[in-house]
Amino acid sequence: MKKIALLALSTALVAMLASGCGAKNNANNGETAGEAPAKDVTIKVFQFKVEIADQLNQMAEEYEKETGVKVEVETHGGGEDYGALLKAAFAAGSEPEIFNNGGYNSLVPYKDRATDLTGEPWVANLLETTKAPTTVDGKLYGMPMNTEGFGLIYNKDLFEKAGITTEPKTLPELTDAVNKLKTAGITPFETTNEWWSLGIHLADVAIANQPDPAAFVEDWKAGKVKAAGNKVFGEWLNLVDLIFKNAQKGMLTTDYATQVASFAAGKAAMMQQGNWTQADIDKINPDLKLGMLPLPINDQPGHVYVGVPNNWIVNTKSANPDEAKKFLNWMVSSDTGKSYLTKQFHFMPALTNIDATEADIGPIAVAVKAQSKDALGWYWDRFPDGTTQGFGAAMQEYQGGTINKDQLLAKFDKTVADMMKK
Repeated sequence: MKKIALLALSTALVAMLASGCGAKNNANNGETAGEAPAKDVTIKVFQFKVEIADQLNQMAEEYEKETGVKVEVETHGGGEDYGALLKAAFAAGSEPEIFNNGGYNSLVPYKDRATDLTGEPWVANLLETTKAPTTVDGKLYGMPMNTEGFGLIYNKDLFEKAGITTEPKTLPELTDAVNKLKTAGITPFETTNEWWSLGIHLADVAIANQPDPAAFVEDWKAGKVKAAGNKVFGEWLNLVDLIFKNAQKGMLTTDYATQVASFAAGKAAMMQQGNWTQADIDKINPDLKLGMLPLPINDQPGHVYVGVPNNWIVNTKSANPDEAKKFLNWMVSSDTGKSYLTKQFHFMPALTNIDATEADIGPIAVAVKAQSKDALGWYWDRFPDGTTQGFGAAMQEYQGGTINKDQLLAKFDKTVADMMKK
């Protein structure tokens, strides 16, 4: 993820001599020269990624051992509406020092709480493309958590069993692979009914394939374009239908955890998810041979979709924003923090000075990185809050067969129009 050396050894030595008492300064804990570790301080972290909940708590314990600062982590994700729960926490008067935010439009409601991080030491090592979501008027208001990519994760052994020797890249090729899997008695897709997977990731495929996705989003919000009648959305629905019509029984009641566990157990050949699933898959079958296929919508080669999943925002209205900045700096500069980011979280780093091997981040992330040159982006955070939830609800109806294609796209258009009125 991210990191940077903070202080030169000579500075530390000068500080120790000046203090006359050898006050400890550790470049691994993010402290300022000559500053003793903070005691009786608690940093509250309100975070989104359920996949790293246990590991993040363990890392927090390591930070407390090194600095004396306690870090309390509260995780809300998966089937929960993180955005609504974060708003509720603020409304109740709870102000975490650090919280997650996707940036772009979703940062706007929290701009008054976001601390300017432009001068932090780790900024110099950020991948340039990761700065955009939280950059406003030339200032950086968030630390990118990592980079991630999604597509169709596939089981290489099941593909081999079905006689599929070449990775399908177009929709006709993917359809052919699906037919071969069915002939071999293998379920092609393990899918989920989670609103966020459908309304965020799967819906993004239609948006990202527009000739100018960012302009399309702005025109859509302005009422100048619609999903209904749009050529790309029409092609995208062919992919959606291929997945839904060839997925496991009971997909309407399959949550995220069940989807990942079932795929890891070899119950289906493909799963539309991202490299964030690696740790959960490894808990069930660390020896699974996995690859990543693009998500195609027509007879042209498809793409994987890469972006910044979330950003760490330091809350200016919290009790200890300065300590929060130190914790983030330690996370990306200390050996302990960097090890957790790569070896425990399995993150694709957002900083150039953090190395990650396949042994660290897993084969899914490696496959994503191999296709990153031709990857398309993430656009859901450019919409008003509540839009993706509306997309997800409509997708759930379509998945259940209660609305048709025209009704689905009409609901997409109505969702955007309604959210823009708020």
